[in-house]
Amino acid sequence: MQTARILVVEDEQDICEILKFNLESEGFSVSVANSAEEALTMKPEKFDLFLLDIMMGKMSGFRLAEVLKKERKIEAPVIFLTARDTENDTLTGFSLGADDYISKPFSIREVIARVKAILNRASKLGKKEENITIGEMMIDVFSKKVMVKGQTVILTKKEFEILLLLAGNIGKVFSRETIMDYVWKDDVVVNDRTIDVHIARLRKKMADYGKAFVNRSGHGYCFEPEKLLA
Repeated sequence: MQTARILVVEDEQDICEILKFNLESEGFSVSVANSAEEALTMKPEKFDLFLLDIMMGKMSGFRLAEVLKKERKIEAPVIFLTARDTENDTLTGFSLGADDYISKPFSIREVIARVKAILNRASKLGKKEENITIGEMMIDVFSKKVMVKGQTVILTKKEFEILLLLAGNIGKVFSRETIMDYVWKDDVVVNDRTIDVHIARLRKKMADYGKAFVNRSGHGYCFEPEKLLA
């Protein structure tokens, strides 16, 4: 199995050294760039994952992600490292194709866990067939089909995308604003009520699995399969 190649782009040398040492200890191949400009000279298309600091010199991590994703068409996942854990930053990052956010100061164990999870998901998505299976629920990412207890569940495009976002990130809470940005992007103007209505429809259509859609008051929605046992 080929070693995953990670590019850390961070202007703080001590953070670079900590990430490089610990990720290499886990078996990854790690390269380091101290600026976005330097990263673009390092043949970024050869890497399997990017860890990008947001606040850097001339070119920010946001701008670097935009260049990688939109201009160079690189599909490798991106994790942002940020000292500014704000809703606006999160929305901007997801709109640029970010796969995750890690706030500073971070736990190196958390970084390693998230890197492994995202690389595992990216590896699966590279296969011809990709299923997310949770108990008796199966989501086929490529055919856009959902099965619950052997029965096909008919979902709209938006319902499917919400399900994929939540069920693909078990336990992670997404605010209504983040769900809006991820699912609707720039299509139309929607409000909180739109999200609530779509979640309500999903709960109804997904039968017993509807219980797994949890509303964290004041924070947003997440998918918790353990609720099925309650």
